[in-house]
Amino acid sequence: MSDTAVPTVSGLVDMAGALAEGTVSARRLTEDALRKIAAAQPELNAFRTVRAEAALAEADAADRRLAAGERLPLLGVPLAVKDDMDVTGEPTAFGCAGAFAPKTADSEAVRRLRAAGAVIVGKTQTPELGQWPFTEGEAFGQTRNPWNPAYTPGGSSGGSAAAVAAGLVPAALGSDGAGSVRIPAAWTHLVGVKPQRGRISTWPEPESFHGLTVNGVLARSVADAALLLDAASGPHPEDLHRPARISAVEAARRTPRRLRIALSFAMAFTATPKSLDPEIRSAVERLAGRLESLGHEVIPEDPRYGPIGLTFVPRATSGVRDWVARVPDPALLDPRTHEAVRTGRVLGGLALRVSRRAETALRRRVGEVFDRFDVVLTPTTATPALRIGALAGLGAMATDRAMIAACPYAWTWNVLGWPGVNIPAGLTAGGLPMGAQLLGPADSEPLLLGLAAQVEAAEGWTAVRPGDPERPALPFL
Repeated sequence: MSDTAVPTVSGLVDMAGALAEGTVSARRLTEDALRKIAAAQPELNAFRTVRAEAALAEADAADRRLAAGERLPLLGVPLAVKDDMDVTGEPTAFGCAGAFAPKTADSEAVRRLRAAGAVIVGKTQTPELGQWPFTEGEAFGQTRNPWNPAYTPGGSSGGSAAAVAAGLVPAALGSDGAGSVRIPAAWTHLVGVKPQRGRISTWPEPESFHGLTVNGVLARSVADAALLLDAASGPHPEDLHRPARISAVEAARRTPRRLRIALSFAMAFTATPKSLDPEIRSAVERLAGRLESLGHEVIPEDPRYGPIGLTFVPRATSGVRDWVARVPDPALLDPRTHEAVRTGRVLGGLALRVSRRAETALRRRVGEVFDRFDVVLTPTTATPALRIGALAGLGAMATDRAMIAACPYAWTWNVLGWPGVNIPAGLTAGGLPMGAQLLGPADSEPLLLGLAAQVEAAEGWTAVRPGDPERPALPFL
């Protein structure tokens, strides 16, 4: 095999195909990823941990397996995972400072990636305990957006989004507790899939953040996202949520029937001020027109969210409280984290139990929209990406108000546990990416992925990347 004359391959599907065909080696792809990561790290800061030596050893082992005729969906492909997932031999700091012990076993999602043959090149940055839609912190500095390094890539899966958007890896795992996959996907021009609760295991947690947080995927294309979703999906025997298996890859290849789509700009009640940026509204309305041109019926209609916000805070803050108990030195944590812990202690009893019991009624109330529509289309965020440092130094309440104002659309689906897919919606006049959500009822990933793939074919968003001629390239691109 000779790698010297092989054209560059960048997508997950393309890489997996080239490896299976023998036109590129796992070592070459891994070396290329590690080179790009090293060049990007001083400015982009996408990675908390880089597994250079271990990844190269995994790549060499993959090449031997490929040479022996073995074929697996991701055999030899370099990928990254968010630093809230355990990787054997590496700490899981989850955005925190302190000396965390190396883990002795992979999380279930990582185990499944390895079983599919993936090479894990590193763990990506996340804000402290995944709490905020920006990826900054005293423990690691600032993670920056490849489209404009003055801006955040979002959070809390900001490191994974930055790594994929910059082409350091073809796809990555993230997690989504209030939009933490979909928000950074929107702000970095990616496909971001928040799957049905339990689709990708959160083990060693039977469920994460009291059911709010699920693991998801970030990629440039729907086909790449579907391939990674299939590889990572599946339960651990002790998971609390075990949805029936789907084939995301097959779903992404199917053209959907004519759908009724509800176009919604409504925001669930939060008792805080928020408004939709006109550029984002226009971008989502343009996508609605695209969906109509593809033969679908799009009608303005809002889900009935009701008091859904009251059930979110007890679960989120109790989850933070649970996680802080594992931190080696809590004194190093952000003051806002300590405030969340105090709230979690107050709300972690009766209020938490009531919030979980309310889920069934909320699903009936919000899910009524699916008696009349197949899919809901909303903005993913209310604003484009925030500037680096925009929320630095704020108190807990001011931070909450600011992040709700920027990101009021995604978190409701975490309460319900249902799937949502961010798709790119174009760029602002200043060149920052915007996103729109396709939201569905329980277990609707096949429908959402098929629709997203249909829109992608019409929009051609995979061809638009950071560093295109009209925008100055960053030095690592």
